[in-house]
Parts: sequence; C-alpha cells; structure tokens
Amino acid sequence: MKNFFIGIFLVLILSIPVLAQNSDVQIGSSLNQLRTVPAGGFYDYSNPSTVNIKVAVWGFVRYPGKYIIPSYSTVNDLLSYAGGPTDEARLQEMRIIRTNADSTQTIIPLNYKDILFNLNVKKNPQSPLLHAGDVLMVSGEPRLYFKDYLSIGLSVVSTLISIATLVVLVVRK
Repeated sequence: MKNFFIGIFLVLILSIPVLAQNSDVQIGSSLNQLRTVPAGGFYDYSNPSTVNIKVAVWGFVRYPGKYIIPSYSTVNDLLSYAGGPTDEARLQEMRIIRTNADSTQTIIPLNYKDILFNLNVKKNPQSPLLHAGDVLMVSGEPRLYFKDYLSIGLSVVSTLISIATLVVLVVRK
C-alpha cells in the first residue's frame, strides 16, 4: 500500500509541468540560472521567491529579446532590463501587444515621455504592469547625423571628381 501511494505521488509530481496551462508563467527561477545569463537574446531576471512571467521586447533597444522577469515588473523595468532605448527609438510610439484569454490580441499604445515625466497623469498615472506573454515594441528609424551627411556628400563629390578626371584624360588622348 505504501508503494502505491509513493507511485501516485511520483506520477502527480511528474505530471505538473504537463498540466500547466500557461507556459509564460513560472514560479521561482531555475536552480542553475539565478542571475542574468544572456543566451542568444534570452535573458533571465527572474526572482526565485516570486512568480515570474515571460515577456519580449523588440525594436530599438540595446538588448532586444525574450525575458523572464518578476510579475510585478512595469514597462520602465523592462526597458531598464533591455539596456534602455537606442538613439533611434521613438519613445512616443511604443506599443504593448497583449494576447487575451480568448486568443485575441490587444495593442496598447504608450507614450514613454508621458510615463517618464507624468505629463498625462489623468490617463496614465504610472508605468503599466506587464502580463505574461506581453510583447513590448519600441518603434524607431535610423537617424543620420552631420557626420553621416558629410560622409555621403564627400563620397559623391569624390566620385564625381574621379569621373570628371577620367573623362578629361580620355578626351585629351
């Protein structure tokens, strides 16, 4: 009888991962990854004593990828974990893509400057909490600075001078 209960206990323990409904939620952290370990765009900032969620951040941030973070984390926290936005990021055009329980997706627009400086306190008093499976999109576009325009301009001018020199040499002969 004792072996029967031990067998049932082992079956229940081994079937817990199979019975888990949401793979984006994790209790504690894995024993071999208690600290941040970058592995090809996967970052583990989990807290061993709390419930952790899996989210992703894509776009114009220093370290885009998938993250395991504590469930109480906000957009500010996730941007900090991702190394912050790059120079090309448009902070007024960020979005959270959230998958609902009925498998529909909701897009939540964010203006990070409002969150950071509390400019729009009535609509968004604080940075929103993230849910399991959320994807934070930080939009942007590459910017050209004076040195970039100067480099492009000098390349065009030097090419035109080379072509003019070649034409003059061909015409003289």
